[in-house]
Amino acid sequence: MSSSKQDRSVDIEIGGRRRVFDIDDPKLPDWIDKNALGSEGYSYDDKMDKRDYADTLERLQIELVKLQFWLNASGKRVISVFEGRDAAGKGGTIFSIRAYLNPRSARIVALPKPTETEAGQWYFQRYVTHFPTAGEIVLFDRSWYNRGVVEPVMGFCTAEQCKKFLHEVPRFEELIVDEGIHFFKFWLNIGQEMQLKRFHDRRHDPLKIWKLSPMDIAALTKWDEFTDARDRMLKKTHTKHAPWTVVKANDKRRARINVIRQILLSIDYEGRDEKAIGEIDHNILGEGPEFLG
Repeated sequence: MSSSKQDRSVDIEIGGRRRVFDIDDPKLPDWIDKNALGSEGYSYDDKMDKRDYADTLERLQIELVKLQFWLNASGKRVISVFEGRDAAGKGGTIFSIRAYLNPRSARIVALPKPTETEAGQWYFQRYVTHFPTAGEIVLFDRSWYNRGVVEPVMGFCTAEQCKKFLHEVPRFEELIVDEGIHFFKFWLNIGQEMQLKRFHDRRHDPLKIWKLSPMDIAALTKWDEFTDARDRMLKKTHTKHAPWTVVKANDKRRARINVIRQILLSIDYEGRDEKAIGEIDHNILGEGPEFLG
């Protein structure tokens, strides 16, 4: 996979054929649009019906409000980290969780690159600063797992630093769980055609263009490197005490619904209505790297 001198055209190999995708072309190439939803072995041919999605999401958001009341009353805490490739839908999933919660006790943490001071600290230190106090929910839009995937692929850390991180993180997360915090790790997985489609949509939508950064364009040329880093990271950090939940996220609607269900069904909060929550779709959500297929 390689990029043009302008860093806007990407030469990629999909299905044994090489094709050029120009992210500045206002017309989406048919081969991307046609294959996007089914990419990476996705199980559905159509997106979840929009009305069904809205009705289901409303019921789940009511349950999230119940959960927050229970957390406030009991002093329990929740941490959820959301990881995945660029354009996997992390931000939208977090927004669907956070939409109707009281912002005083439900925080989103999306940290910029480390300052000079933070770069000299213990790696996990700046993340621990944002951990929840009693009654709080904290949602990490990317987390300490930057060091497991993004940093080594993009050259922001050394191989030795990444190896050290992968060795340390299971012990670090064991402390989180032993503290009594409800801890979730979600990897949102999308296919290559879907990533290209979403990048193209961002490039040509004036309301979304801010989401497309030069780093995103650079990452387009490193699909295989990200895949290798993802697989290594999931294998090393999927543990009994802090398992990874893998979400097949080509359809954002199904992904969001099942992520919220996973959280709600994992916590025995007061007034939980399991009928309203519904059942996990095991075509969309599964545990550990094996679910990637």
